[in-house]
Amino acid sequence: MAIADRLQRLRRKLAEREVDAIFISQPDNRRYLSGFDGSAGYLLITEKEAVIVTDFRYIAQVKRQSPDYRLFQIAGDMSAWLPELVADLRGSKLGFESHHISLAMYRQIGDITKKLDPPVEAIPLEGMVESLRAIKDAGEIESIARAAELSDRAFQHIEEVIKTGISEKEVAWELEKFMREHGSQAIPFDVIIASGPNAALPHARPSERVIQEGEPVLMDFGARIDGYASDLTRTICLGEPDGDFKKVYDTVLGAQLAALELIKEDMTGEQADNLARAVIAEAGYAQAFGHALGHGAGLAAHEAPRLGPGSGEELVSGMVFTVEPGVYLSGWGGVRIEDLVVLENGTLRVLSKARKT
Repeated sequence: MAIADRLQRLRRKLAEREVDAIFISQPDNRRYLSGFDGSAGYLLITEKEAVIVTDFRYIAQVKRQSPDYRLFQIAGDMSAWLPELVADLRGSKLGFESHHISLAMYRQIGDITKKLDPPVEAIPLEGMVESLRAIKDAGEIESIARAAELSDRAFQHIEEVIKTGISEKEVAWELEKFMREHGSQAIPFDVIIASGPNAALPHARPSERVIQEGEPVLMDFGARIDGYASDLTRTICLGEPDGDFKKVYDTVLGAQLAALELIKEDMTGEQADNLARAVIAEAGYAQAFGHALGHGAGLAAHEAPRLGPGSGEELVSGMVFTVEPGVYLSGWGGVRIEDLVVLENGTLRVLSKARKT
């Protein structure tokens, strides 16, 4: 989808809210709307104009990545340049991303806009651009699919490398190194490697613990291609798994397969979550599945939609998200199986291909 189309969709949302302009400060939202991926800058989007705001370090980059934007060069504190930036909006309503800024910045924007004559009304907005980002275009889906394919290859590689006696940190580094050497940009989140009892912690950090035979080894990692993230989790056992591992693993796999088959367009995130949660509860592990079934993935590793208890977000075609049930038992370990999917023509297409059994 062209930048112009994204801006048009945003402007329609602004009109629906009766807001005249929006000040974009969240980095992924800035990139989504402008193509600019520098580490500092803002956007001002009005009905007629698109302005990119940054300092001298990024001028050449902005001209290359965002040629259709008007460049507004800044220096110093916001109080030195924001009044001029929004001067033409006097008497208007200016939206800003209240959920992505500090309290100090929230107050500063309000103070500056109130002092204009006539004042600009600062309107806090939440999730406006994120709701646009939740529905991916063909180019975005292709980038995510390439990232997923690289994650698959990384898992295949680690299956050939991992062995008893190797530490969690060594496995994490081997995965990250493989992905970076084979085309990933900076990985979207820290690799999770959790073995034995550590696998009972859904977001365990890799430690010096040595992996042993017969225990669960949970591996959660992702690659990044063209700025877009993948997310993959597999749980394996070195050597012969015991009855406990088989029972927990089969339960989690059954829950995931049920969700992958039954999730449909127009379901809510909560309804999708319930499909897997019911399978886990029936097996007696209801209290051991304490996180949501899934989350969106794109420019951010975690973004809309959310598939979990209380989520009323409707799932629609074009959304890319994870399906990742898990069971975690303190003192023993845990199992999570996660695939990345895209909702197309009302049903799911699984992007992850890494072996599960």
